Amino acid sequence: MEYLCLDIKHLWVEGERRHYYLLTILDVYTRKVLGWILQKSIRKMDVINMFRTLNSRYGIKGVNIRNDNGSQFIANDVRAFLRAAEANQEFTHIATPQENAYIEAYHSTLETEVVQRFEFASFYEAKLTMAAYVDFYNNKRLHGGIGMKTPRQVWDEYEKAVESSGQPTAAEPEQMSRPAASGLQAPAAAAPISLDICGGEATFAPGESTTATGNLNKKEKTIQTIGG
Repeated sequence: MEYLCLDIKHLWVEGERRHYYLLTILDVYTRKVLGWILQKSIRKMDVINMFRTLNSRYGIKGVNIRNDNGSQFIANDVRAFLRAAEANQEFTHIATPQENAYIEAYHSTLETEVVQRFEFASFYEAKLTMAAYVDFYNNKRLHGGIGMKTPRQVWDEYEKAVESSGQPTAAEPEQMSRPAASGLQAPAAAAPISLDICGGEATFAPGESTTATGNLNKKEKTIQTIGG
């Protein structure tokens, strides 16, 4: 929570023949995914709501936040919100993704480990798969850039180091796209993922996939393990 980076990636959903947009925010020191949004479009209010949630959960005063020059990030309302929260917003130069290398690296890993391996039948299946992957990435995937540890390990080690200072501990990361409407939240490290949409519920571990149509009451197929 000293340096954060964020960006938007396109995610193709074959069953609907359209792109959805994935916004992810990453903590640079631990490489931990702090929040993500997957929906048809990302607007300035979605960005503000993500920062509002982060500010409530962790506090973003004095935090450096780096993003590119996308219209959602340069919007006056977004900049005003971050100024009011006393966060420091930084903008990369045009056509220089290397200036936001950490989030670009995460999206490259996501492309290799998820996008190129899975064909999504629906938006809901894509959302379940993303929730499983974020859980795997934060809690199980070893990262060479942080000493072959998981982001969760590095985060917890840092929290233990500052515990005696009286600083508040951080909550679990979660999917931040209108939680009341979607009902989807990322689980704690060992918990399965539960999703409630349109009155139906599906529960599965990261090694399973649900074809998320209708009421999602049953698992119709098992696909390759996330990260396997």
